[in-house]
Amino acid sequence: MVERIKRLLTAPAQEWPRIDAEPMTIKGIYTGWVVPLAAIGPIAGLIGALVFGYSFLGVTYRPPIGAAVSTALVGYVLALIGVYILSLIINALAPSFGGTRDPVSAFKVAAFTGTAGWLAGVFQIIPMLSWLAILGLYGLYLLWVGLPILMKVPEGRATPYVVVTMLVSIVVFLVCGAVAAQVGASFARPMFNAATDAGTVNGSLNLPGVGKIDLDKANAAVASMKAATDKMQNGTATPVAAAALQAMLPATIGGFARGDVESQSGGVGGIAGSHAQGHYTSGDQSFDLSVTDMAAAGALASLGGAMNMQSSKQTATGYEKTAMVGGAMVTEKWDTQSKSGSYGTMVASRFMVSADGAAPTIDTLKQAVASVDTGKLAALAR
Repeated sequence: MVERIKRLLTAPAQEWPRIDAEPMTIKGIYTGWVVPLAAIGPIAGLIGALVFGYSFLGVTYRPPIGAAVSTALVGYVLALIGVYILSLIINALAPSFGGTRDPVSAFKVAAFTGTAGWLAGVFQIIPMLSWLAILGLYGLYLLWVGLPILMKVPEGRATPYVVVTMLVSIVVFLVCGAVAAQVGASFARPMFNAATDAGTVNGSLNLPGVGKIDLDKANAAVASMKAATDKMQNGTATPVAAAALQAMLPATIGGFARGDVESQSGGVGGIAGSHAQGHYTSGDQSFDLSVTDMAAAGALASLGGAMNMQSSKQTATGYEKTAMVGGAMVTEKWDTQSKSGSYGTMVASRFMVSADGAAPTIDTLKQAVASVDTGKLAALAR
């Protein structure tokens, strides 16, 4: 899969004829290509929502697990349906432009054209990088190159066929996105629970072109994601009990004492997770320490290593940065003026441990994260 992705993205003019000549079935393309890749965006968005939340005008909203999972699941299902609908449209339009109807070829076009967009969906895992999902528009170029080849459209009529199909694909994408947002909102609305945060969401990605991909890590990431997808499909992706995560939160951290503690868990359609959070206070300063188990969905974080995901931003009063450290994604944000920020790290490619709030220095938040026994946490997943 990784080699085909590389060839399709870097040399589509040479790869499309290979795809055209290779015997395939719609079921085979669905299970071997669409199912694992289409899961990237929804799962990345799920992780981003649960770990980072949505920030606007200084307010951060983290949706309950049930609402976030429901939104991800609906988005995933609609992505799978959208591919099939697009293939039907491609096939139906072919004769109008001198092409040949072929359901399998039409499905090849719809499925492989979506590759760039699905891969770009990984940037939703970090809110400050989510705008980079626009890189998925490269899929329109893949469509431009591959559509005439697979549907056997004469050269003189290829351009209008591609343009019409592009417009239709954009409409299908927008409709699916709108439906997913509406359904997700219907779950989230009754459970809205806002929290304050002094930061802002911005960032830049220090990658040449559209991204540097480590193929060795990508191979491992794809294998990990395939295993995760299998677990989701057969219902064996079980998160650690929320009570067990809550037990990982220490009573005190430095001069900060733990007060309120909350935990929750939930799952829909094979995608599940659990979360525990403690509120720590010292004088007029306080922060939250949380442990989130994303179960099988956490396998997506391994793509961060494959794509060397990182960002960095300096402001007059602080900084924000994300990097891969020892194979784990680490995020850090600090504002010296408000003396507030956040620090978080992935553990065992499924847990996120993070501290967020006001403290004397960023080192206090790092100490809070370090107070969670990562060895014991990883053992809970075995």
